[in-house]
Amino acid sequence: MSRYLYLYRGPATPMEEFTPEQSAEQMRAWEEWMGRVGPALVDRGAPFGARSAVGDDGSSPTPSDQNGYSIVEADGLDGAHELLKGHPFLAEGKGRFSIEVFELVPM
Repeated sequence: MSRYLYLYRGPATPMEEFTPEQSAEQMRAWEEWMGRVGPALVDRGAPFGARSAVGDDGSSPTPSDQNGYSIVEADGLDGAHELLKGHPFLAEGKGRFSIEVFELVPM
């Protein structure tokens, strides 16, 4: 088994901007997905807050729209993709959001 990093990318609305009802709905969707994934979810992760970027030339480029991460354990990249079925971050269906999947390779 290998571990895979999910990086959430897209114009997500910060949680503090949701109404209490929207927040509850979002949390319900995430809890359902986490329940389906079960023990394969080894680190539920966290959202990202303040951000900046530093270029190799000393510049300050615009940071990406990465929003958070999770780490799962799977038997391969296909297995890591399989765990994304029903993921709430991919629910909109308009192509604005994506999850990048990276295998975490031991050093």
